[in-house]
Amino acid sequence: MQDQWWKHAVIYGVDVERFCDSDKDGVGDFAGLCAKLPYLSSLGFNCVWLLPFYPSTDRDNGYDITDYYRVAAKCGRLSEFQEFVHRAGEQGIRVVLDLVAQHTSSGHPWFQAARQGSHSAYRDYYVWSDQPPKPAPGQGTMFPGQEDSVWTFDDTARAYYYHRFYHFQPTLNHRNPRVLDELKRVANFWLSFGIAGFRVDAASHLVEDPLDPAGKGDAAHTVLRELYAHITRQKPDAMVLGEVDEDEGKLASFFDGEQLNMMFNFFLNNYLMLALATESALPIREALSRLPPAPENGQWANFLRNLDEADLERLDQQQRDRVLDLFAPQDKMRIYGRGIRRRLAPMLGGAARLKMAYSLLFALPGAPVVCYGDEIGMGEDLGADGRNSVRAPMQWTAGRNGGFSAAPKARLVQPMIDQGPFGLAQVNVAAQDGKPGSLLEHLRRLTVLRHQHLQVGQRDCHILECGPDTVLALGWRTPEQDILALHNLSGKPARAEVPLNGLGTDEAPQALLGQGTDAPRDGRLSVALEAHDFRWLCWMR
Repeated sequence: MQDQWWKHAVIYGVDVERFCDSDKDGVGDFAGLCAKLPYLSSLGFNCVWLLPFYPSTDRDNGYDITDYYRVAAKCGRLSEFQEFVHRAGEQGIRVVLDLVAQHTSSGHPWFQAARQGSHSAYRDYYVWSDQPPKPAPGQGTMFPGQEDSVWTFDDTARAYYYHRFYHFQPTLNHRNPRVLDELKRVANFWLSFGIAGFRVDAASHLVEDPLDPAGKGDAAHTVLRELYAHITRQKPDAMVLGEVDEDEGKLASFFDGEQLNMMFNFFLNNYLMLALATESALPIREALSRLPPAPENGQWANFLRNLDEADLERLDQQQRDRVLDLFAPQDKMRIYGRGIRRRLAPMLGGAARLKMAYSLLFALPGAPVVCYGDEIGMGEDLGADGRNSVRAPMQWTAGRNGGFSAAPKARLVQPMIDQGPFGLAQVNVAAQDGKPGSLLEHLRRLTVLRHQHLQVGQRDCHILECGPDTVLALGWRTPEQDILALHNLSGKPARAEVPLNGLGTDEAPQALLGQGTDAPRDGRLSVALEAHDFRWLCWMR
């Protein structure tokens, strides 16, 4: 029987370079990450997703890879990576890596060889054209304002090459069997170290054919099916988590149980942002009703923020404007015309609202994902370039460089946030560790609840009527216990009147999180909620 552990995963995203520096060179490394394993274990996350740590040209946070088989020297040695995976496993933490399969760096040896002419054995590893076709709608550059086209002319090759992302990230030709074999070898290599699976970067763009932009059909998904089959043959219980940011109508074509067993829920994330901005639960109810169900072997991966921009592409223009106006009122807070380059804590602007949002994340059907620093409410650095605004180094203490590194400031991989209300003196792990009521302790409590009550987050979640549009009511039934989660998205008090319809008993429920409440009357539970209040209530059978 396959261990579908990812259905109950609680995932913590880590950028190794920005987490903890052990050798005083200003860059985080695996020795530093190992040193912080007691902290990672204390958080309660049972899966750590590592962002790219491979050799790269450092132009896109490591996603411009020049060597798939090594650890970048600044991040340490392969043996230190192996030690981290081993020691994490001893503490019940699985490790998942980024599989950057859509593109390489233009500095990768494959691309450098491909440039040398049509006779090169690597020419067909990439997509070339003498007369590039016009991209189909929705297949233009991912970075408007920074890239003008998805085709760039190469003087050495005397041809155009395709890049869905930056011009220094040429797209691999996934219709070439040799490319697919290369990716399988990469997967084999890292699986041999005992990792638990992969996050497939830009998974939805692996199925595009730039030379036939209008092409459609199931055959386009062959590359994902072959990769998934290969990975799960090597490791039957591997997590294969896809980055698929598509319209709702396309999501099911990726989530059939044969290409990915987890998908990042960008669609729901857009409506979470809208719900938080409008203080209404209706967008969440709508999104949950429109989402295709996860396959029997699958699970959604839900998040509030990641380490890219908060992309609002799935909202219509009016909805997007409402979110941008509230959460990114200044131009410098926006990017690509559709996204926000801010962390969650400054966006939401208050401890009560922030705690409610995380409680909601952990209650939604799916596996919650939290990225480093968000568990303490770190802010952004709008002075950094592009998406690096949300990638400042981890703030461990109020001391020098926030405890991240003992290197001189000038050598840090990125400047610390050392000013303002989210500066390291105000926001750090040491200040919140063990402190009742802190955001850090709130997140720890949420991870405990998810491990204790495995039905929460599963797809048999019931959306219950409760009266005010500002309140979301979610319920789960099992033979042993029933759970009700209530979240008031409004900054004003609200009273939820929940027809239980068989959920719970006649007794007063136990409060798992938040305050308790009286017993239901005549099959209806009445709960007075304060502004941004939340409750997890439980009835034992």
